[in-house]
Amino acid sequence: MSNFNTVVIGCGPAGMTAAIYLKRANIDVCIVEKNAPGGQLNMIHDIKNYPGFKSIDGPSLAFSMFSQMRELDIPYVYGTVTEIVDNGNEKIVRTNKDEIVCKNIVIATGRRPRELGLPNEKKLLGNGISYCAICDGTLYKDKDVVVVGGGNTAFESVLYLASIAKKVYLVHRRDEFRGDEISLDAIKKKDNVEIITNSKITRINESDNKISSVIINDDREIDCSCLFVCVGNVPIPIKCNNLETNNNYVIVDKYMETSVPGIYAAGDIIDKDVYQISTSVGEGTICAMSIIRGK
Repeated sequence: MSNFNTVVIGCGPAGMTAAIYLKRANIDVCIVEKNAPGGQLNMIHDIKNYPGFKSIDGPSLAFSMFSQMRELDIPYVYGTVTEIVDNGNEKIVRTNKDEIVCKNIVIATGRRPRELGLPNEKKLLGNGISYCAICDGTLYKDKDVVVVGGGNTAFESVLYLASIAKKVYLVHRRDEFRGDEISLDAIKKKDNVEIITNSKITRINESDNKISSVIINDDREIDCSCLFVCVGNVPIPIKCNNLETNNNYVIVDKYMETSVPGIYAAGDIIDKDVYQISTSVGEGTICAMSIIRGK
């Protein structure tokens, strides 16, 4: 069992920002993460709207943030948080390996990709089903692939894959897209991209434990080596007594404090309207300043 003033759960932009501000204020802080530092930054091919960078890929931005954090010697605890126990002024963060006693907690667990919910989707993960084009795209060089989704993540995936794959099919359930017009225009200029609207993937076919094709609207079959699922995200919930949520999104006040005194939240896990890297960084800053000032 270890002791810290503050435990930050999640090493994405919000969590790293909070940890950096707290450490610079001489607050004894550690950060707990079960995956690679950066969170969903690692799934973004090209970022063009983060101040200070005309263009930067997500993994590079994540590495830059993490490097700054490591230079401050902030303890990095690798593990999965299973539960937060609130005992008033003393709180316990339970992981799959240990327990950490602290006064304050920052929840920055973020979100994970939403699944389609098709029968063999989980079975074929890593064998033709992927939620991250930048992670797995190079495995399908000169192959036919399918991207399903209608937002910016889907657009970024298509643009990245178009330079690698032989053919890219973009499937969207509606006739209008949610993503940026600039990206959509760029997609339309790609000779190896076919856009299929008003369509839904209804079945995933497999052969030798790998994806072989997808069925669209129960009547069209597309042979492919991989299906990249980009249909939004869902929050990564955390077990905590008396924590108020809305559909697993944590509710916070203007200080980023939750319904439990001493427990704060920031980034994509909170109930809000805008989900951007810059807003997550700002929320992480507010969490830290609230703790530093004692709110």
